[in-house]
Amino acid sequence: MKIKCVLIDDEPLAIKVLQNYFSNFTDFEVIGTFNNSLEALDFINSTAVDAVFLDINMPMMTGFELISLIETKTKVIITTAFREFAAESYDLDVLDYLVKPIPLPRFIKCINKITTEFNVKNNIKVETTKGDSHIFIKVDKKMMKINIEEILFVEGMKEYIKVVTPDKTYITHKSLTSLSEELPADRFLRIHKSYVIALNKVKSIEGNRIQIQSYTIPIGRNYSKEVKNKILE
Repeated sequence: MKIKCVLIDDEPLAIKVLQNYFSNFTDFEVIGTFNNSLEALDFINSTAVDAVFLDINMPMMTGFELISLIETKTKVIITTAFREFAAESYDLDVLDYLVKPIPLPRFIKCINKITTEFNVKNNIKVETTKGDSHIFIKVDKKMMKINIEEILFVEGMKEYIKVVTPDKTYITHKSLTSLSEELPADRFLRIHKSYVIALNKVKSIEGNRIQIQSYTIPIGRNYSKEVKNKILE
């Protein structure tokens, strides 16, 4: 079951950017694009739409005016170049507020929000504890979906990181700190300036080294006390 989205913006380039982003996410389908608010409203009120990406400054009718006329419980995500309308938008119960130019990592966070809402609405159970069940990372120009439960550890390599799972290793241009912020803090721990590990994958700990499957990972001197308290508690 795909998540059906509509894009509304009077700037063709803005719609093109979102379409390019969506092309990386197979669980989503863009079923309509509009630069006319009236046409968009008619489509939304007569078609099953899960999420609407909507610009505020539109001809004929503003994005806020359009929201007030939507008859369904479609989730709305504001896309705008103006930060100052954020408070007003949340009074209208929008799901998210994206400021142009929209960075891909910020878009991915929005995608995760929509997925969560969609799963709840459709009673889709996701095997997870706290936080999201997956992350997306860019590998060879494609956004790869990785289940968090499969991650053994993440290794930082200067401007790149290596995400290691039992079956595959992914390399992406991203900082270790940035990725670690996307992982559940109760399930992952930084044990070295270059390593973040999955706590439930630890096989053994000896001295200043941790064993995860066949991998031996060093514990940094500055992390040693916290690591042992966390793992051996």
